Amino acid sequence: MVQSAGCAEAPAAPAAAPASPASQGYPTGFGPHPVLPEPQKKLIPVLNIAPADPWPAGGKPVAVAGLQVLAYANGLDHPRWLYVLPNGDVLVAETNAPPKPEDAKGIKGAIMKSAMKRAGSAAPSANRITLLRGLGANGMAVQKTVFLSGLNSPFGMALVGNELYVADSDALLRFPYQEGATQIAEKGTKVIDLPGGPINHHWTKNVIASPDGSKLYVTVGSNSNVGENGLAAEEGRAAIWEVDRASGKARVYASGLRNPNGMGFVGKQLWTVVNERDEIGNDLPPDYLTSVQDGGFYGWPFSYYGQHVDARVKEQKPELVAKAIVPDYALGGHTASLGLAFYDAALIPQFKGGALVGQHGSWNRNPRAGYKVIFVPFAGGQPSGPPQDVLTGFLTQQGKANGRPVGVAVDKQGAILVADDVGNTMWRITPTSQQGAAK
Repeated sequence: MVQSAGCAEAPAAPAAAPASPASQGYPTGFGPHPVLPEPQKKLIPVLNIAPADPWPAGGKPVAVAGLQVLAYANGLDHPRWLYVLPNGDVLVAETNAPPKPEDAKGIKGAIMKSAMKRAGSAAPSANRITLLRGLGANGMAVQKTVFLSGLNSPFGMALVGNELYVADSDALLRFPYQEGATQIAEKGTKVIDLPGGPINHHWTKNVIASPDGSKLYVTVGSNSNVGENGLAAEEGRAAIWEVDRASGKARVYASGLRNPNGMGFVGKQLWTVVNERDEIGNDLPPDYLTSVQDGGFYGWPFSYYGQHVDARVKEQKPELVAKAIVPDYALGGHTASLGLAFYDAALIPQFKGGALVGQHGSWNRNPRAGYKVIFVPFAGGQPSGPPQDVLTGFLTQQGKANGRPVGVAVDKQGAILVADDVGNTMWRITPTSQQGAAK
């Protein structure tokens, strides 16, 4: 260190210790700098999924103080994902997993199949998209019609101009759309094939358009927990693809993302939520919310949350681990964070600019985690504080799931919509001062 002439150097002040996540109000496993425990490998993994027990008559989840929740539509068939059209119509994908004959083989496969049945996720897929329109005095949709049918486990939806894109479990499809239509009868055109097959472990594929509409981004989850089906089965998976609308050419935009689902833009920056791996501990690794870099690698399956190596992977790749990107914000271990919507309306001003996250609730944690919708505040284009509960009460005192939140969206009035695939309901959240009737 260079000293000034004729002046003695003052003793250096001790460096201040960084504040712990807990001291900043972050729950365990949440925030920009989560404390990660050591991995714990058990001979018999924790299996603690909440048995499905759909809402009793009059039952509903609990909104945070100052907000109310009402059913916007009920009697749906496993509603998973939502999309709000420019005219205010709401599309809901009523969907479940496609047949996966290879995914249920062996003892572990049989156990997981049984667990999914208890969780309400084993029914045949309705394979349709339903349109909901209007708002009645009771807070429910006035009109409900089958918008598209005969699909193959549809999930994500995106409208660009007069073209509606739907992400099936094995292909991205394009349909002609006319504003105000209550049904599309035309057969869709295949844009690209998406990884599917007899395993198709994470079958949900989401799609979102870039702000200028020139590109489409499609999520493709992994074909395993941590590569146990072989790396060849992961070709093109655990990734977000970019599709050029003009040419139809596709490429992997970012990789190493075990199961990305919800996506959204903050300005021109793409963000996603990722459902991470299982079977190494209650709080490890956390699911996360992250900005997505072009060409970025996020670790899976070789490492998690940056350079934390997963020793279970048979074929290690230290050169990839060295460049694994640390996610921006942890969302808790085994919360199954799937839904994502950035709030850009004025109806609920305290949420302006932040992220709404649907946490479906996972199976590999005791006590259970997730089963709620949370809010992550943003400032300057980055997460800026601890998570806040928005909608809870999906679990009963007996540990059963009356519902499980998945997709989240913001409607034309600024209300928050939540797809509940166990409760077969779409919920609508508004301020307590808001009346149910349309304005």
